[in-house]
Formats: sequence, C-alpha cells, structure tokens
Amino acid sequence: MIKEKIKKIDSHFGVYVITSGNHIEITSEACKGGVRIIQYRDKDSSRKDMLKLADEIRVITKKFNSLFIVNDFIDIALLSGADGVHLGQDDIPLKRAREITPDGFIIGVSTHSLEQALEAEKKGADYIGIGPVFATPTKKDYAPIGLSTVKEVFRNVNIPLVAIGGINLENLGELIEIGIRNIAMVRVFQKNAGEKVKEVNFLLKV
Repeated sequence: MIKEKIKKIDSHFGVYVITSGNHIEITSEACKGGVRIIQYRDKDSSRKDMLKLADEIRVITKKFNSLFIVNDFIDIALLSGADGVHLGQDDIPLKRAREITPDGFIIGVSTHSLEQALEAEKKGADYIGIGPVFATPTKKDYAPIGLSTVKEVFRNVNIPLVAIGGINLENLGELIEIGIRNIAMVRVFQKNAGEKVKEVNFLLKV
C-alpha cells in the first residue's frame, strides 16, 4: 500500500522537505503548502523526545496525505507509524533493514557516487538521495559531487532519485535542466515553509 503511494506520484516528489529546528512548525506549514514527502531529521533530541516529535509529525502528514520518512532510526520510524526510513552509508545495511520492516515499508539510501547509487538500486532501495550536489554546512565531511555526477546518476539509475546538498532557489535551475524533479532542501524551509514549497514545486512543475 505504501509503495503504491510512491507510484501514485509517478516518482516525482517535487520538494522533499527535511526538517530542522522547529520540526512541527516546518512540517505543518510545508504540508499546508502541498509537500508530498517529509523527512524528519533530528541530530539533537533524545530518543524519547524524537519519538514524541515523530508521533506528532505522523499525525500532521497523515492529515495531508504526505509521505513521512524518518532519517536514520528504524525504531523511531516503526514506532511512529512512518511510511519509511532514510539510511546513510554508515547506517545499518539495507538488506538487514528489510528483515525487520514490514512489506511496503519505504527505504531510501544516501549515495555520493554512481557506484553507490547503482549498488543501492541493486540491493532494493525504493529511492536514493544523491549529493551533496553543492557545498553545504549540513554535510561538512563530504566534498560536493557536482552536477556531472548527478547527471550520470540520473541517466543510469531507474529508481527515483532526490538531489540534495547546498541547493537553493539560485542554483535550482541547473538541476531542473538536467531533468531532476525531486529536490531535498533544509535551510530554504526555515521560514515561510508553505510558500517556499509552493514556489519550488511550481518551478519543478510537479
């Protein structure tokens, strides 16, 4: 059923909002603005507080029929009833994640090269994140992969891909020219998230 949701949007999420700071406010405003997918990413809260926040986000996203993904933590995703989890290269392997998640549970994987993207697709990822495209303070340990790598991945991977890393309204057009229609952003949505979602989805034509 959840994977049917991902098919319903024809692999085009448009804006992929990643929460930061005031997670509930950003989720609420983004959902009102028509976001199709929200990722709850929290590097600061205790696990107890994370679950409380995830429960609240699940209520909001369900009301607006938006997909809800939890970053890193499968236990938080499962306990809150999220639609899926997003795993980094250093998180538990995708294969092991499948062993403890129900049928239809969405698993996305962060990738930083064509090789990693193809490997994630081969192992059964439902979608991949590819980046960081540009330099970004949220990924200080990773060098930007650049537009050429994004283009290469776009041409060779057959599952949905989400471009991420240093993307803003000024450089968004460069990704649109490649054909990218799924864009993850963090800082852009710190203020007026709903209006920003509408603006970016309009540019992405989704």
